[in-house]
Amino acid sequence: MKNLRRKTLAAASAATLGAGLALTGGLAPAAAAGPDASYLVLAPQGANTSKAAARVAAAKGTVVASYDQIGVLVVRSTNPDFATQVAGAGVESVASTAGLGTALDEGETVEVSAADVANATGDPTKEPLYGQQWDMNMIHVPQAHAVTTGSANVVVGVLDSGISSTHPDLATQIAKDKSTSCIGGVTNTTEAAWNPTNSDHGTHVAGTIAAAINGVGVTGIAPGVKVAAVKVVNDDGYIFPEAAVCGFMWAADHGMQLTNNSYYIDPWELNCKNDPRQRPVWQAVQRAIRYSQSKGVLNVASAGNSNYDLAHKITDTGSPNNGTPEERENLTNACLDLPAEAPGVVTVGAVGPTGEKSYYSSYGQGVIDVTAPGGDTRYRTQGVRSTSTDGILSTTFNTATRTNGWGYKQGTSMSGPHATGVAALALSAHPGMTPGQLSSFLERTAVAKSCPEGVYNPVPLIPTGPNAYDATCSGGARNGFYGAGMVDAYNVVK
Repeated sequence: MKNLRRKTLAAASAATLGAGLALTGGLAPAAAAGPDASYLVLAPQGANTSKAAARVAAAKGTVVASYDQIGVLVVRSTNPDFATQVAGAGVESVASTAGLGTALDEGETVEVSAADVANATGDPTKEPLYGQQWDMNMIHVPQAHAVTTGSANVVVGVLDSGISSTHPDLATQIAKDKSTSCIGGVTNTTEAAWNPTNSDHGTHVAGTIAAAINGVGVTGIAPGVKVAAVKVVNDDGYIFPEAAVCGFMWAADHGMQLTNNSYYIDPWELNCKNDPRQRPVWQAVQRAIRYSQSKGVLNVASAGNSNYDLAHKITDTGSPNNGTPEERENLTNACLDLPAEAPGVVTVGAVGPTGEKSYYSSYGQGVIDVTAPGGDTRYRTQGVRSTSTDGILSTTFNTATRTNGWGYKQGTSMSGPHATGVAALALSAHPGMTPGQLSSFLERTAVAKSCPEGVYNPVPLIPTGPNAYDATCSGGARNGFYGAGMVDAYNVVK
């Protein structure tokens, strides 16, 4: 997730952001054709989309995806007055998604050389690079694997930039029949469509969850389960709301029990549902998440890399992440980090190799549910500071050379899949849990971590620059830095 703070919506142009309005009135005369744009058109909650679809056609729009289960249509139109003309009976709200692409925070990938792979030794899993996976020991993965490595009946949807289907640690782990691209809000199940194009982010996430025990590279937390690539990041590196809606709906209707979401929706890191331009995005995403939960899916999401107190939202000075940051002040808790703060979603913070909160990890009492390893390259591991080994080692895909490999990344994008992998082991050992039961079980089995005293400034402190931060932890056994505590793979299976 992007390393941002907050920003203002007030100065943004309606032409860029779209209408995002619930309007009434008749159809206006046809206008000259404009650029082809995407829209989310929402029917009233609980209503079918037939009336909305008729209004779309009358307003010179084309329905490209219909999610009748939740009353949401994805529409394309060149009519510059489409948002005004489509409003009326059968349409609750409409939003252009032009300008709402959120840049995926890739983070630096530090690749492991072929020589390092050849010379590495792995113990106890026989994986050559296991010795560099400090995160696995931190959450007791070896002990868990002595009980179970996971069930192939458990499928995790990785809503991300795609998964390399040729990676030697992942080729046997992907549920190809459940994988798809959701770019544009429309599904495309061809293998090429859901493979990565310009990002290795999803491949890295997938490896943390389920890289195979095969003597090749690394091990995942739950190598016995399957992952499905649900590609929501386009070739320009952006996530649009319609792709996220598609992803949640696809996971719900294709037998997935878990999804991992290492991103946020809307270029404003906080989506303000009391803002008429942002509210339709909130409504559509929330409907999709609720539907997935009703189908037995537990959604896990990263908290974000802004070192922001999500429990006390006051200002936003770093959004949108697709343009010039603007100042937005006097925010309220009506402004949410989506999907992390949607009801029922497990929100995950990050720690480094010492087990303390990572400098970048967002936090907040009552917001963070659990924490997990995400890396922190400022820490000293075994007395030697390393910008690589203090990150998370997993599977990678070099998009320039189109080759597979292994490498380090850091971020709550990396801590999220640790929690997802532990949840997959839990569901493997205790099948049949509902999303609510599984979420509660994940928290009850977490290892509680207390707040540091006062303002948290770990050594070595960097007082200036992009890594500078201070943060105040509040709460007791359950607190704003760590939630219920560190996820524990052994505790969920023993």
